Amino acid sequence: MTIQIVPLGAGQDVGRSCILVTIGGKNIMLDCGMHMGFNDERRFPDFSYISKTGDFTEMLDCVIISHFHLDHCGALPFFTEMCGYDGNIYMTHPTKAICPILLEDYRKITVDKKGERNFFTSQDIKNCMKKVIAVNLHQTIMVDDDLEICAYYAGHVLGAAMFYIRVGEESLVYTGDYNMTPDRHLGSAWIDKVKPDVLITESTYATTIRDSKRSRERDFLKKVHDCVAGGGNVIIPVFALGRAQELCILIETYWERMDLRVPIYFSAGLTEKANHFYRLFINWTNEKIKSTFVHRNMFDFKHIRAWDRAYIDNPGPMVVFATPGMLHSGTSLELFKKWAPDPKNMVIMPGFCVAGTVGSKVLAGEKHIKTDSFTTIEVNLQVKNLSFSAHADAKGIMQLIRQCDAKNVVLVHGEKSSMGFLKSRIMTEFGIPCFDPANGTTVSI
Repeated sequence: MTIQIVPLGAGQDVGRSCILVTIGGKNIMLDCGMHMGFNDERRFPDFSYISKTGDFTEMLDCVIISHFHLDHCGALPFFTEMCGYDGNIYMTHPTKAICPILLEDYRKITVDKKGERNFFTSQDIKNCMKKVIAVNLHQTIMVDDDLEICAYYAGHVLGAAMFYIRVGEESLVYTGDYNMTPDRHLGSAWIDKVKPDVLITESTYATTIRDSKRSRERDFLKKVHDCVAGGGNVIIPVFALGRAQELCILIETYWERMDLRVPIYFSAGLTEKANHFYRLFINWTNEKIKSTFVHRNMFDFKHIRAWDRAYIDNPGPMVVFATPGMLHSGTSLELFKKWAPDPKNMVIMPGFCVAGTVGSKVLAGEKHIKTDSFTTIEVNLQVKNLSFSAHADAKGIMQLIRQCDAKNVVLVHGEKSSMGFLKSRIMTEFGIPCFDPANGTTVSI
């Protein structure tokens, strides 16, 4: 009995998650993502590894998508509509609702703004989503007579799930991305003691043990308050779903408590849609939100209003949540250009920035940033970096291994150097084998 695992993406890397597993004679693709750092064919996984002749439907028994982030689902329409995969695809209900919105946004930026050819169309996205079978948590699905799958809550973002997969006596768990500490709008990941032969886990923050969340939140609120009290504008670049809702709830509660009158805005048509889904899938959030839901909805904000471009010339101070999170285009970049020269203003970077983006240059402390051949931004504003990431840290990863009682561990979705550190720690502490394969490398267990 061997279980084989090959990462086509996310092997010793963050981005383009796509892991092939063979278990009990069944072939399963776990996630089908794209890579933010590439604009050529490296953007998608190399599917020719599965089949040189393109008979993907015959080769694969099913595809499972863990959550709606593009590095986990961004290549799906390409795989189904352009490569011709026509088999079963499984994901949770919120993932199925939100995926097409993010895919369409990604398509718009790539095709309409950058003018790329040979890319999936809006119709491709719709056709792709029709093939998806939505699953509930803890519901055992028989893919065929021998293959069963079951989803567990992963925290991280709305609808994110870990999947337990079993064929006969062999089993594995794939975590996707997960968070072992609850936050303001989601609960923490949880799984039964399923004792899988293999646990395939993300390791984004493999070497980090993060400080207490409360001190980071206090720090965040103090910085924002100090800046606006001094007449400055604060820009917080975020992605429309996930951290954005988390920070909105935090700042909304603080404004209410301190009785502040400074306006807070949120840019992004996406976010109205996002909050609509949070209301729709309220049972995927945490207990506190569910309990206050009877009186009011946590996502109907009193102090936070929609951003309008006409406000850009308003005298400050103000706080603006603007998308996207890495400052590589859109409203966040437009505001950053305008506010960067003035040292009274502040930018707070709450997440992970891929190398090469304006966000990563800001974090590296660059003072003159070229955005194109005509534009150089002079950066004098205050730059603060506070990680409000929704990934498990090293402690959380160890906790999950203990919780499900795994016999072997495979690390994916992390940087090579930090994986090595975690790998030796897992082997020492649990006395079980641990692997960290590169893309295209097979692990046989």
